[in-house]
Amino acid sequence: MSGYVAEVRNVTKIFPGVVALKSMSLQVRPGEVHGLIGENGAGKSTLIKCLTGVHDVDEGTLLIDGKEVKFRNPLDARAAGIACVYQELNIVKQLSITDNIFMGRQIKKKNGLLDYEEMHRQARETMALLGHDIDPHKECGKLGMGIQQMVEIGRAVHMHSKLIIMDEPTSSLGEKEVAQLFETIRRLRSQGVAILFVSHKLEELFAICDRVTVMRDGEHILTDDISNLDSDKLIHAMVGRTLDNMYPKEMGKRGSVALSVRNLTSTGVLHGISFDAYRGEILGVAGLVGAGRTETFRAIFGADPIDGGEILVDGKPVKIRNPRDAIKHKMAFLTEDRKGQGLVLSQSVKYNLILSNFKGFCTGPFLRNKEIDARCNSIVEELRIKTPSIQTIAAQLSGGNQQKVVIGKWMNVDAEIFIFDEPTRGIDVGAKVEVYRVMNQLVKEGKCVIMISSELPEILGMSDRVIVMRSGRITAEIERGGKHFNQEDIMTAAWGGTLS
Repeated sequence: MSGYVAEVRNVTKIFPGVVALKSMSLQVRPGEVHGLIGENGAGKSTLIKCLTGVHDVDEGTLLIDGKEVKFRNPLDARAAGIACVYQELNIVKQLSITDNIFMGRQIKKKNGLLDYEEMHRQARETMALLGHDIDPHKECGKLGMGIQQMVEIGRAVHMHSKLIIMDEPTSSLGEKEVAQLFETIRRLRSQGVAILFVSHKLEELFAICDRVTVMRDGEHILTDDISNLDSDKLIHAMVGRTLDNMYPKEMGKRGSVALSVRNLTSTGVLHGISFDAYRGEILGVAGLVGAGRTETFRAIFGADPIDGGEILVDGKPVKIRNPRDAIKHKMAFLTEDRKGQGLVLSQSVKYNLILSNFKGFCTGPFLRNKEIDARCNSIVEELRIKTPSIQTIAAQLSGGNQQKVVIGKWMNVDAEIFIFDEPTRGIDVGAKVEVYRVMNQLVKEGKCVIMISSELPEILGMSDRVIVMRSGRITAEIERGGKHFNQEDIMTAAWGGTLS
């Protein structure tokens, strides 16, 4: 027997034009939480797919409990005790908790019928092990994101998994749900289950991990106990350089009001939303999950209907019935759901980069392909999008690089008002700085930038002014440099408290 529940030895994986893994090694001990970090495109996703049987390895060895294994498919990996909880949950929302936990592994009676009584009992027991006393008959789509994630973890636990891989597990969770998840992880660790915890949030690694492995360009860079590391060491290992200023805020010169919203209302969702957003500033929008931040700006952009209120662009009332109207009024909206709303995953990087402005690259019915290629290659270089070429299919890029393509798409539009919804979700620390610099440049050019973010350090680091929302209402407006411009007061407003 080995001292490791799972071991990757000198694994290489090559795709056409890309060496995704190069002699990569990783060892995970039983009953430890092992962090895995690296820039977007570092090879984390490929490594996970090799461990879970999605990809075979070209060179090198995989071992489980010290014995060499060859996975032909995900079923082989699952049988060996490896499970993965992906960032995009694999939950069938129309089915019950029980049905999701037992998917593909249903218990049958002697007469061939499904034994739901036994499955419900085991499902309830499994969820109780994770700290949740919940009715297993409940439909998963009616549960919150945190509970849905627990159901997927429950499925992995019920399969008696030795190693559970968690890929960006907190990306869609609120503060309370993250605390719940961490408690579940500690409980699993105490039961001897190994967790491979993939995250871009360094503070999470220090909160939950025992050891951390850093990858860069498909290679192993560093593995060490978390107690021997700090943020600077991790960042340097990830990007090969220190990031002296995580939030490179450049103060712009506030200009005229670009966007005014007055008494915006949507029954049951938004309640009298009013604010101004200026040229030459970054307006931060803070609040807890479910506060109505995204809903507000989807309504402004014409993606969701409104019942009342007024929208003014440069002081003039406008009617925005759909996103096409918003684009005509020089608005750009970078959605938080890059896969569902931001990209056409089956199309090339080039196609996605010009998606919002085909007409701008046309002469009559013909596209100016040389100009398009030059512009797209310029954006790829400016945003450091890791892609073999602009002809590469977007689905083949890592999540962070897909996010950069979404940002690049709106850089091709003649917009004056930029709405960034969770612009750095799922992006590594190096890529975050590049996004912030894009924002700084837009502000320098006199554009209006609105940034919705769940990360308070980001809000404080980059905003000139912050509006705080709760339950579809604005509860505070805070100027940079004012006495309330701090994490504690923003959280107080987010929870509905009053700032004196």
